[in-house]
Amino acid sequence: MRTTFIASALALAAGSVLAQAQPVIGLITKTETNPFFVKMKEGAEAAAKAKGAKLLSGAGKTDGDNAGQIAHLENMIAAGAKTILITPSDSKAIVPALKKARDKGVMVIALDSPTDPQDATDALFATDNYKAGELIGQYAKAALGGKPAKIVTLDLFPGHPVGAQRHNGFLKGFGLAAPDAKSNELGKAAEVVCMADSFGDRAKGQTAMENCLQKAGDVNVVYTINEPAAAGAFNALKKAGKDKGVIIVSVDGGCAGIADVGAGVIAATSQQYPLKMAAMGVEAGVEYAKTGKKVAGYTDTGVTLIASKAMAGVDSKDVKTGTDLCWGKK
Repeated sequence: MRTTFIASALALAAGSVLAQAQPVIGLITKTETNPFFVKMKEGAEAAAKAKGAKLLSGAGKTDGDNAGQIAHLENMIAAGAKTILITPSDSKAIVPALKKARDKGVMVIALDSPTDPQDATDALFATDNYKAGELIGQYAKAALGGKPAKIVTLDLFPGHPVGAQRHNGFLKGFGLAAPDAKSNELGKAAEVVCMADSFGDRAKGQTAMENCLQKAGDVNVVYTINEPAAAGAFNALKKAGKDKGVIIVSVDGGCAGIADVGAGVIAATSQQYPLKMAAMGVEAGVEYAKTGKKVAGYTDTGVTLIASKAMAGVDSKDVKTGTDLCWGKK
C-alpha cells in the first residue's frame, strides 16, 4: 500500500512538473474576422498542438485597436506566456508595451507586420510586402497594354508600414516614382487619380471606391491593400456599371481571394503564407522555452504572384497553383 502511495505521489509530481514546463505562447492578431488572421490563428493552434505548447489567443476589435492589443499582451504575460506573436495594429503605439514585455524576458515576434522601428521586436516573420506590391504593379502595367493609366489606390490607413510598403512597391512595379521600402509615407503620382483608406475591410473598401468614382469616374486600374478591400471595390464598380475593363490587383492570396481571381473579380494577387508565419512563430517559442535561445532579425516567408491570365515578361502562377497553396496549405 505504501509503495502504491509513493508511486502515485511521484506520478502526480512528475505530471505537475510537466504541466509547469509546457511552453505558453500568446498570439495577438489585428482582428478576428479577417480571413488572413483567422487562418493564422488556425496555423498557430495546429503548431502548438503538434509541439505540446499551450496557445493563448486574442485580437483587436478592429484594425488599429492598439489598446485592445495591449490588454491582450498584458493578460497573456500574467498568464505565463514567455513568447508573444503579434501582428501590430499600430506599429508605433505598441512599441512601449512591447519593450516592457521584453524587459521581463518575454520573446516578442512580429508576424506579417513590422513595428516601427522594426527592432522593437526580437524577430519578424513576414512577407516582403514591398516585393508583393512590385509584383502586382508589374502585372497591372503589362495588363494595361500601354494605355494611359488612371489608378485608384485603396490603402490601409496612414503611417502603417505594411500599407506603405505594398502601396509604394505597387507604384515602383508599375514604373512610377516611389519611396523606398523603408518609408512609411505613401508615394503619389500623377497617374493616381484617387487615394482612399479601406482599413482592409470589404464594406469600407466599397465605400472608398464609391467615393473615388465620384471624384474620378474614368478608372482603369485599382490597387487594393488586400482581397476583402478588392471585393468591396469590385462591388462598387459593378454597381456603377464600370466593372468591365478595370484591372483590380491585390495582396493576400487567401482561398476566397484566389477564387475571386478565378472568377475575374481580381486580375492578379500576391500570395502570402500566414500558416507558415504562425507555425514558425510557435516553433521559435517552443525552442525558446526549451533552450533560452531567441530568434532574431527578419525572415522572409515568401510571396507568389497568382494571375487569371499570364502576361509576357511577368512571372506568375495560375489559379490552380494558387488554390493548392492558398494560406500556405499543402
